Amino acid sequence: MSDTIFDKILAGEIPADTVYEDDHVLAFRDINPQAPVHVLVIPKRRVERLSAYAQEHPEFVGQFFSAAARVAAHLDLDGPGYRLVVNNGQDGGQEVEYLHAHILGGRRLTWPPG
Repeated sequence: MSDTIFDKILAGEIPADTVYEDDHVLAFRDINPQAPVHVLVIPKRRVERLSAYAQEHPEFVGQFFSAAARVAAHLDLDGPGYRLVVNNGQDGGQEVEYLHAHILGGRRLTWPPG
C-alpha cells in the first residue's frame, strides 16, 4: 500500500488547514472546495474504503461517523444542515484510496449534486 496524500498530511509532510483533531480522526479544509464549507475527515487508522473499514474494524465505524458529526457541530453546521459524503471505490467517485468523508455546507445544497 503506497502512501497517499492523506498519509503525508498525517505524517506532517504536507500542510493542511486543520479544523478538528482527536485521537481517532483528523479534519481539514479541502483544497478544492465544492461548497463554502468543505472539510475532509480521515481516520488516523489507515484503511482504503468504508467497506474494508466495516469488515476489518467495525468498532471504529461508529467512532468515525460520530467524529464527523462532532466536526460538523464544531463548524456550526448542525442548525442549517450539511451533507456528509463517503465515496467508496472508483465507481463511487473515490479519488484517494484512503477512507475519508466530505462535510459540505454553508449554503443550501441541491440533489442531485452537480
